[in-house]
Order: sequence, then structure tokens, then C-alpha cells
Amino acid sequence: MNTSVKIIINLFILVVTLQSCNQDQTLQTFYVDNELAPGFTSLDVPVSMLQIDEESLTEEQLEAYESIEKLSLIAFVLDGSNKEQMVIEYAKVQSILKDPKYEELMRGGNSTDGKFVIKCTGDGDRIEEFILFGNSNTSGFGVIRVLGDDMNFNKIAQLAAVLRESDIENSQLDKFSNFFK
Repeated sequence: MNTSVKIIINLFILVVTLQSCNQDQTLQTFYVDNELAPGFTSLDVPVSMLQIDEESLTEEQLEAYESIEKLSLIAFVLDGSNKEQMVIEYAKVQSILKDPKYEELMRGGNSTDGKFVIKCTGDGDRIEEFILFGNSNTSGFGVIRVLGDDMNFNKIAQLAAVLRESDIENSQLDKFSNFFK
């Protein structure tokens, strides 16, 4: 009797464990799987590389700046011969971002030039990740993940204005900023 109870408990634990394993692809696994793949280019950037003069920031901008840990960027660069692969990879990212944990904040663009969407995980003043996902019909698509702790969308938006004025053209982010122009 004791042995059969142990077997039942072990089987129950095994079933619960197997069901809790999520086999769906996440944005992080997409990054890891594709960062070195042909057609892709990627970059992880600590916030310190953004070359922002912290003394020129307002209190809210500084708070937003300090809440960001890093930017993770991945882009699929369209070169004319890889259009089919781009469509497949683009659909994978779209599928991942359909997960309800990604709350949509904004979308824009058009079908001629390209579209973008901004999503986040977390809520209110406790956002852990912002995702900018956009495509260009002539260049490909890209995903920028802004990772941090307790970020606030409104404060990050104010910080974005400072980024537009910063010396981003001379940084490693130049190719990504040009991609999203």
C-alpha cells in the first residue's frame, strides 16, 4: 500500500511538471536562437552606452534612465534573396507577441513603408520590459527590447526625447536607429 501511494504521488508530480513546461517560443528564446543566424544582426547595449549627459536630465528623465538596465536589439536584414525567410521569422515574432502578457501600448505606420507596435510586460509603474517591434518593407524587421526594473511609460517617453537629441549617430546604435527611421 505504501509503495502504491508513493508511485501515485510520483506520477502526479511528473504530470504536473510536464504540464508546467512551456514549449512555446518566447521572445528571449527567439533572440538566442537567431542572434547568430544568417540574415540576422543583434546587439545588446548597456544603458551607459547611450551617451546621455545625466546632469542635463530632469528628475523624471533621470529616474527613467536609471530604471533601464539594457537594450537588446535584433533585426532581420532583407537583402532581396531572403524575403521568404523574413516572412517566416516575422510571423514567429508576431505569434510570440500575441501572448496576453504583452500589453499593447501603441501602434503606427502604414502598409507602404512599414508598421510598428510598442508593447510591454508588467503594469503601471512596474514595467519590466518594453518591446518595439517594427518592419520596413525595404529593409526587414527589428525588435528592440528595453529591459529594466519598475519602468514607467510616461517617463520613458520623456527620456526618448532626450535620446533623439543625443549623439546616437556616433554610437553602436547607428545602424538600428537608421533601420527604424
